[in-house]
Amino acid sequence: MNIALIAHDKKKKLMENLCIAYRHILCKHNLYATGTTGRLIEEVTNLSVHKYLAGNLGGEQQLGSQIANNDIDVCIFLRDPIKPQSFEPDINNILRLCDLHNIPLASNLATAEVLLLALENGDLDWRNMVR
Repeated sequence: MNIALIAHDKKKKLMENLCIAYRHILCKHNLYATGTTGRLIEEVTNLSVHKYLAGNLGGEQQLGSQIANNDIDVCIFLRDPIKPQSFEPDINNILRLCDLHNIPLASNLATAEVLLLALENGDLDWRNMVR
């Protein structure tokens, strides 16, 4: 399955820790991330991550395109709900596209863990039929 990993600056450490904890699941799938997040994940987990541009430089649009083409099966977007981002419309676009294409989306640690465990259990295998 294709997994998108995105994290706002204040959530990057949390994303790193999530990927370390669930490395045994993530290593079985194709990982896609915005530039900085992808680099950080690779450094701490030694997982291979297809990296796009940094989010605010167009990486979120690149991932959005992949979502619009139904090429992403799961999206983990750890976002900072407190501090508004200058590129907020791009963020909302990712959320809208996931809803539009029925792509499971986690926007916090709790739902990210649920999605990764569901992925491990085969509960998201229906995505193979959608693609």
